[in-house]
Amino acid sequence: YELQLKDLETVESRIQRVQKQAQTGGDKTAKQAYEVLLKYKEALEQGKSARTVQLETKDDYKIAGDLFLLTNKPVLYVCNVDEKSAINGNNYVDALRQSIKEEGADILIVAAKIESEIAEFETYEERELFLGEIGLKESGVARLIKAAYKLLNLETYFTAGPQEVRAWTYLRGSKAPQCAGIIHTDFEKGFIRAEVIKYDDYIKYGSETAVREAGKMGVEGKEYTVQDGDIMHFRFNV
Repeated sequence: YELQLKDLETVESRIQRVQKQAQTGGDKTAKQAYEVLLKYKEALEQGKSARTVQLETKDDYKIAGDLFLLTNKPVLYVCNVDEKSAINGNNYVDALRQSIKEEGADILIVAAKIESEIAEFETYEERELFLGEIGLKESGVARLIKAAYKLLNLETYFTAGPQEVRAWTYLRGSKAPQCAGIIHTDFEKGFIRAEVIKYDDYIKYGSETAVREAGKMGVEGKEYTVQDGDIMHFRFNV
């Protein structure tokens, strides 16, 4: 609620700046901004978050982005429930789902007690067996990480060598040179090509050598859009 009040303060302040231009002048940009601001003002005064407001054009969304409203940021609601409610939730989760239905936000159900028990197991096999026994496919932590990545439009690619395997986070839709630059700016500046192994192919064939022999390693240029799970080897020259 406090965040909504802060956003309302921001919107009202901006309205004072553009109202005169929008109503008396021929400034189309000011008029459009004024109309967008009024939509946000109406929603916030009703106790709704800015993210519930539906805008029509790219210009409208550009105006909205320049406002930096706190309640317009993406949100993930995480519900901590008892063990019995870990799969389907409970009445409290249903009430939350009803209250935020206009936001289009996701809800994640976790049981902290179960997560603490999972953390005590030493091996992956033990954790999987425990999850299967209680009817869960993944731990809450794993689901939370995936949901957060999706919400923030993030994905992961891998680099692998004799000494270590590293995971690198990038913005979905990034090209190969941009992803190379995450490791080091020289990789992006001197980018030549990327040797790419798909994650599923690596799991299927078991090694880089086997993937090469099967003809499944791709060679991609500057316009390649990196895919989630790609195993990358960058060639560059500076």
